[in-house]
Amino acid sequence: MEQSLAKMVRATVSAYPELAAQYSKNSEGVFEPISYKDFFNTALNFAGGLLSLGVKRGNPVGIISDNRKEWQQCDVGIMSIGAVDVPRGCDATVKDLKYILSFTECALVIAENTSQIKKILSIKSELPDLKQIIYFDPPSETEAAEAKRQNVELFSYDEILKKGIYYRADNKKAVEDELEKGQKDDVVAIIFTSGTTGTPKGVMLTNGNFLTQLDELQERIYLNPGDKALCVLPIWHVFQRLCEYVILFQAGSICYSKPIGSILLADFQKLNPQLLPAVPRVFEAVYDGITRKMRKTGGLVYALFKFFTSVAIIHSRMDRKLFRKEARFGDDHLAFWWVVLVLPWLLLYPVKLLGSGLIFSKIKAMLGTNFRVGVAGGAAYPLAVDEFFWAIGINIVEGYGMTETAPVVAVRPTACPIFRTIGTAIRGVQVRVVDMNGMVLGRCKKGVLQVKGGTVMKGYYKRDDLTKKTITEDGWLDTGDLAILTVNDEIQLCGRVKDTIVLRGGENIEPLPIEMKLTESRFITSAVAVGQDQKYLAALIVPNTTELKEWAQENGIQYDTFDSFLASDEVKKLYENEIANAINAQNGFRMFEKINKFTLLKKEFEVGVELSAKQEIMRYRLNEIYAKEIAELFK
Repeated sequence: MEQSLAKMVRATVSAYPELAAQYSKNSEGVFEPISYKDFFNTALNFAGGLLSLGVKRGNPVGIISDNRKEWQQCDVGIMSIGAVDVPRGCDATVKDLKYILSFTECALVIAENTSQIKKILSIKSELPDLKQIIYFDPPSETEAAEAKRQNVELFSYDEILKKGIYYRADNKKAVEDELEKGQKDDVVAIIFTSGTTGTPKGVMLTNGNFLTQLDELQERIYLNPGDKALCVLPIWHVFQRLCEYVILFQAGSICYSKPIGSILLADFQKLNPQLLPAVPRVFEAVYDGITRKMRKTGGLVYALFKFFTSVAIIHSRMDRKLFRKEARFGDDHLAFWWVVLVLPWLLLYPVKLLGSGLIFSKIKAMLGTNFRVGVAGGAAYPLAVDEFFWAIGINIVEGYGMTETAPVVAVRPTACPIFRTIGTAIRGVQVRVVDMNGMVLGRCKKGVLQVKGGTVMKGYYKRDDLTKKTITEDGWLDTGDLAILTVNDEIQLCGRVKDTIVLRGGENIEPLPIEMKLTESRFITSAVAVGQDQKYLAALIVPNTTELKEWAQENGIQYDTFDSFLASDEVKKLYENEIANAINAQNGFRMFEKINKFTLLKKEFEVGVELSAKQEIMRYRLNEIYAKEIAELFK
């Protein structure tokens, strides 16, 4: 294994110079390839351009941009000369940028467009170190004039590449010599957490943190040279960033798309990719789109879809039980289950095959003919979605990690997945489960997951106090996640320690299983359980407006405004039934986990407001935004 990420990319370029490293759309929406040779040469020219501006090893360089071909070219260029990138997406608020760029004292920032330049210049007085901005898309005349007024130099990306070409011609092997100095312990990025629990923390990640994961991830999520991966997530987030390194390590092609249903599915048809890394909400959207399309089609097609899906799910459950493809927490009495299940398993198999030919093959065709695997990471993967894709034969595996572990701790293997687990810890990483007092619990007991190994961060930037609270003296990182180890050491996640709701009676409730069960309803887009220090549990519900309007039409319900419709007795009764059917003893929930009251919110959750960039619910924000609604639930 190479000593740095830049050297890793160089090794791939040496082996596969003519293969496509990137596919991006031109102005006409046509995907154009960039070869590994051209990709790497562009990155080195950018590195030379940075050196010409005075950037030195260890200097922080801000990147405020969404995912695009230039981002990865800049990233490899920055790493090649030992500088450190400080990334954030275009959805970053002025407050975020002020904190991140001032805290890291960035003198140079790469900004995607006019909007980002405007935000940065608006806080220039609080960024005394800022001297230069490089942009991908040209700024407006107003922003160009404002930059000049504030003595901030503006350079286009192409200008920096030209500077780099001249610099490399005048300073032979200067960039290459810097690249050669790269070592595993060098910090390559300071990634600020999304702030789901408050003030963002700058996580210092090294070459070694990322390289540790590449050793085994190429086996669990494998690509052949030239295989395509459709990339839709924000690149500043560590999950997408690592995925792109995995692609580059295996000489795959990064294909840039958007997490919007119509665009994503159209790009699937154009590119026919093998891999899709995405947050669970993307796979949920695909699942919802399939079920909605089938329901709208109606008639025999919908009846066959429901029948064959039910058969496939039942058969898959039996198959997992018989062949030990599910999480086990003790003796599974396999001989008994073979006696009970083998006959129905055999009888249902041809029915499942028929469903695959008549129905499921058409669903798979939406993802092209080459699709091998989707990787769901960044948030909890819903049971219903997991079970559906498993049953119809589309392989979606769940991964787990955090910014502080760069990020992968474990991922369910493509070849031998164990249902509802994230697999065992990858090579180079150890995990253990401890109780609230730090005592090691061992297998089959729920507790707090701790991680140790080569992926664990160097620490929080300028916050040794927080680093000491998070990492023990002997190197164990406290993830704050609840988990349980199976008999074979696969990890099953159970929620977040800080999310645990404690009712007045002392009952401890993990909200995540309740929320995931609620969102299985076609009428519920998002659900958040609330009730800390209260007598009972309640919920904030984001209704699926499309499904609700269709339901009204199906039942001949007329209304003046949608708000009045939401407040009607018919809708209230509908949601009472949906909640009662989901959260009950038959589905494994206890009496005190019952949702006693709920309120329907009038707008969907938005990234940057209620959701983080990886579309995780920021619970502390909900307590502020919906304080009035929550108070009403507990009157």
